[in-house]
Amino acid sequence: MTGERQQGDQATVVVVMGVSGSGKTTMARELAQKLGWAFLEGDSVHPPANVAKMSAGTPLNDEDRWPWLQAIAEWMSQRLQRGESAVVACSALRRVYRDCLRQAGAGVRFAYLHVPHDELARRMRSRNHFMPPSLLDSQLATLEEPGADEDALRVSEEHGVEASLAAIIDWACRPSAHTSAPAEER
Repeated sequence: MTGERQQGDQATVVVVMGVSGSGKTTMARELAQKLGWAFLEGDSVHPPANVAKMSAGTPLNDEDRWPWLQAIAEWMSQRLQRGESAVVACSALRRVYRDCLRQAGAGVRFAYLHVPHDELARRMRSRNHFMPPSLLDSQLATLEEPGADEDALRVSEEHGVEASLAAIIDWACRPSAHTSAPAEER
């Protein structure tokens, strides 16, 4: 399936979001590759102080996150202004964080990867990442799942990577149908 947009379609930035270990990077990278869209790994934009703090097992606070989120929003805004679609891997855990990212432009949409706690913990223990498994509970405590009034798709990991990816591609390539209807679950 291709993600080519028709001429005149609005550029889109899909933010693949969720807690650490949910598969954001894997899903976002694959999505960008299949669609031929630009890709940004949000973790690559964290300032060294944020990485050091998380590596030490200390959760970030809002003061730590705002410059990071604003840098991501700026990257997204540049793409949208040029009419380019893109994919971003970013936790976007709280609604106010997503609101910050939405300031990049009207084409910002969110694909929320929902994964059960035990699976998240297993994934975090089996990888080499600066975010230690000890911070999982703080991530889940911070998480505010996207509301029905947000342009978001809820994707459950139980359907597998390929089915989840196909659902996101189908949704991402449709014109935004932002309404007050609940986010879909695929």
